[in-house]
Amino acid sequence: MDFEQEPPHDITLAYAGKLFPQEQLSTFGATDRIFPTRTISRGDTPSRPIPVARQPLEDLCVRANGGEQDLIDYVSRNRVVGLLIAKDGETLFETYETGLTPATRWMSMSMAKSAATTLVGCAIADGHIGSVEDPLTEYLPILSGSYEGVSIRHLMQMTSGVEWDDTHTTAGSHRRKMLQMQVDQQPGAILEYMASLPRVAEPGTRWNYSTGETHLVGALVKAATGKWLADYLSEKIWSRIGAEQDAAWWLEAPDGLEVAGSGICATLRDYARFGLFAMDGGSIDGRRAVPEGWFTEATTPRDAGGEPLNYGYMWWPVPDRDGSHADGAFSARGIFGQYIYVNPARRILVTTLSARAKPKGAEAILDNDFFNSVVEALG
Repeated sequence: MDFEQEPPHDITLAYAGKLFPQEQLSTFGATDRIFPTRTISRGDTPSRPIPVARQPLEDLCVRANGGEQDLIDYVSRNRVVGLLIAKDGETLFETYETGLTPATRWMSMSMAKSAATTLVGCAIADGHIGSVEDPLTEYLPILSGSYEGVSIRHLMQMTSGVEWDDTHTTAGSHRRKMLQMQVDQQPGAILEYMASLPRVAEPGTRWNYSTGETHLVGALVKAATGKWLADYLSEKIWSRIGAEQDAAWWLEAPDGLEVAGSGICATLRDYARFGLFAMDGGSIDGRRAVPEGWFTEATTPRDAGGEPLNYGYMWWPVPDRDGSHADGAFSARGIFGQYIYVNPARRILVTTLSARAKPKGAEAILDNDFFNSVVEALG
């Protein structure tokens, strides 16, 4: 499939899980043409290849669903279109399916959330933000009201206590209303909508997944740094990690704010490079882009209101096979099967791009089971 020639289909139907496979592929591989975008420039730095290991991975045992399967099962049954597995900074396996190529810019969906919160870390390191304990309204006074008393930490953990329904397949949910504002390309509409929502719990006491609050992370970064997210991401990370391609970031309106919760479009290898950056603790060639210990803080399970919370700063801690977090593994993840899995203890990285039938729950093999099977195979 030539993704540059295929017309994308209705993005609202895509989010609702109402596209047939061919329609879905032509849409997910061309999301940088659905909305206005801002370029995340790779800069003038030469691309830095990810070395290929001398002994590539040909197959592995995937322990899932009470049995044993293999690499082909994971790719085919989970509708994976791009998969890269690396250990110690070397590629062990890389495949592209259904016409995807190394140059195809595929949607990130909620993997973009993890990039957005990483920019908060960059802004703290640069002195633009004091700390994660700063009140959000100090930077975004428009949110005074429901967000009074909400810290930046609360925002990034999605424990603000402000009402939100993130169900993609329900037409009247907050998430679908936000999508419609994006489709309508109304500058500032999403921020105003977020400011109008009621509080339903005290900050820090209840976790509620909210793509709308990632938009607030984007607004926070813009307010604190004075820079567009795409430009800041390019400056601090993308132009320094040896990316092969410019990436793109959806905009809420022409020349408007980036859609921080789902809007990055990039190649498989460049998503992997971002994962390697996270694995290295946010350092590039010995220069740190985020505060020391940022990724440990951003990916550690916590609690909310006395209940365990397996969520960080819009990164997902990934339990080992035994349910512990001994390896400190974590992932960025997005609907329809987009993942960057990072295991810093084993130096293992897995990047998965997919086109599954529904936003959630359509996988035949749980992705965490696959990631843990990779860890078991590579040691």
